[in-house]
Amino acid sequence: MKPPVVILCGGRGTRLRERTETVPKALVEIGAKPILWHVIGIYAAQGFERFLLATGYLGEMVEEFVCGEEWPNEVEIECVDTGADTPTGGRIARLGERLDGETFCATYADGVADVDLGALLDTHGGSGALATVTVVRPYLQWGVAEIGADDRVEGFVEKPRSEHWINGGFFCFEPGALDYLDEDSVLEREPLERLAADGQLRAHRHQGFWDCMDTYKDAVVLNDLWLSGAAPWPTRTPTR
Repeated sequence: MKPPVVILCGGRGTRLRERTETVPKALVEIGAKPILWHVIGIYAAQGFERFLLATGYLGEMVEEFVCGEEWPNEVEIECVDTGADTPTGGRIARLGERLDGETFCATYADGVADVDLGALLDTHGGSGALATVTVVRPYLQWGVAEIGADDRVEGFVEKPRSEHWINGGFFCFEPGALDYLDEDSVLEREPLERLAADGQLRAHRHQGFWDCMDTYKDAVVLNDLWLSGAAPWPTRTPTR
């Protein structure tokens, strides 16, 4: 049995205001389906069955979508209202009692990838750490100038891949990681920083496809990719 999956889908998506004034960010569509459907599909396609959706802003719309959608028979989804303005770490903290003292996964409702979740679990289980974060090297939004001696511009590289690794979501946590969280925690700040300082945070390097729907431009790119039939992330259709 795969661990339960927490999906953080309570944010307001302020940088995607063109879409999120009337729907929560998790319901902004890629193709004809909300990005939340795609994120659940990434996990369901790799054998994950239990999902806890940490809702907030317009959470009733998320629950309405979940109840009205046809999911694979084995998939179980529970929506939990974690507060309209609760930060990311606080949302996970509020789900602590539902996680039954077991290892759990967590991710955001706005990122898609062809990440191998079995390999992620292996990385986490073999590390002995309380937490593992998938890290990625995104492609930059701008071209980069190559500068030589005497500030001579030697050329340009169009939207190269970053040299730095960033948080790509797709986490694994042990129950002990909840001790680093409270209801006011921003996961990406003090909790992860403390876990790292204590030697309890590991990185799982993902070299494949990853993208995050952070802006309207990102939504257009992901829609075009999906509609072209070339979307690399897995999905899981209902069993009829």
